Amino acid sequence: MKKSLGMLAAVGCLGVMGTASAADCLLRTGVHSVNPNTSNNGAAKVDVSGAQSLSISGTCFVTPNLGIEVLGALPFLHDIKLQNGPKVGTTRHLPPTISVQYHFAPTGKFDPYVGAGLNYTFFFSTYTSGALAGTNLQLGSSLGLAAEVGGDFNLGNNWLLGVDVRYIQIKSAAKLNGNKATVGDVTLDPTVFGVTIAKKFSL
Repeated sequence: MKKSLGMLAAVGCLGVMGTASAADCLLRTGVHSVNPNTSNNGAAKVDVSGAQSLSISGTCFVTPNLGIEVLGALPFLHDIKLQNGPKVGTTRHLPPTISVQYHFAPTGKFDPYVGAGLNYTFFFSTYTSGALAGTNLQLGSSLGLAAEVGGDFNLGNNWLLGVDVRYIQIKSAAKLNGNKATVGDVTLDPTVFGVTIAKKFSL
């Protein structure tokens, strides 16, 4: 029975990806740098620093040119500062993102691609210090659009060196001691730069 179910699953997968190239998936790892463009509408103006972390993603192709990517990473650690002032806290975030990509030359020496999708960002391990020491800062989760432009250099033997630039909509509802008016909605909308190494493989 289990063998039959496995065969059915394989047939179903092949049916979905039957028009894809021989190497129909990519597994990537690398480093991404998140650089927020911070603004907020509360009484206390804040700034959020950039952060870098290891990333991992997988792309599966449904046609030779069209792929679906799921992006994840280890947590990013950001400093929170009063605008033009001292550090008043830190926070960590995770930014899982799913995108549809179009690859212009998937079998070429260089494969440029574009993508668009959705990002869900959640914040955790938020701590206050300095002028805000002893207060409780809460940062709400965010759901927004994401766009990317990238390219892969073919290194041979199904290995790729990739670079990408992303723009992600991130807005967090912030509360200080339960009061939203102090900080308000914090818009980050970061530009994200990445360098990756990828391996092509077939399912």
